[in-house]
Amino acid sequence: MTEEPQRPAAYREPQQARSAATLARVLRAAEEIASTSGLDEMTIAGVAKCAGVAVGTIYRRFEDKEQLISALTERMLERREEYVAEQLRASEPSLSGVMDTYAHALLQSFADHSSLFPELLRTRGTRALDRGARTITELHRLLLEAAAPYTDQIRRSEPQQALDTAARAILGACFHNSVRPDAPTGEAARRRYADELGDMAIAYLLTPDRRRSAET
Repeated sequence: MTEEPQRPAAYREPQQARSAATLARVLRAAEEIASTSGLDEMTIAGVAKCAGVAVGTIYRRFEDKEQLISALTERMLERREEYVAEQLRASEPSLSGVMDTYAHALLQSFADHSSLFPELLRTRGTRALDRGARTITELHRLLLEAAAPYTDQIRRSEPQQALDTAARAILGACFHNSVRPDAPTGEAARRRYADELGDMAIAYLLTPDRRRSAET
């Protein structure tokens, strides 16, 4: 039996409010540097200087740069989950309202430091990919929960499967948009693209299956 590679130990979570505030400042600094210069150029010393803390303060929390990057990945993914959940709670109470909100929320969440987010998932190995998969699962769950009161409006033969397909299509489009070299730039362009994604999803959900229609 092949042994699973040993995963790095989790960083030390803060127990006090002051320590939590310092950690948040360190992670903001790490995100700022990584977003502007790239992960390879990010150093513990550089993060400490940007955060206004001693290098030893970071090493008391993190064993090395990789552990700091793991914490940064966790922070960014948690923020995306929280943002999408918040936006869906405030969405217009209809199927189209939920799908539009989902498209806009996902596209906006990927737009923040768009070049950094895919790099975190692509280059940091299995652990980052596993954490990314958990976020995708959570985003999927959030959509199903928000759309549950309106599934009777879906005209596909398998409403839950159709919602899953629509969610994956929007998520895939948003991720692709964050890595494509010709991505829409500017708030207005992003809004138009999100509108198109929402329109595409709702048109699919409200259209009966072609095969089923042909058979009846």
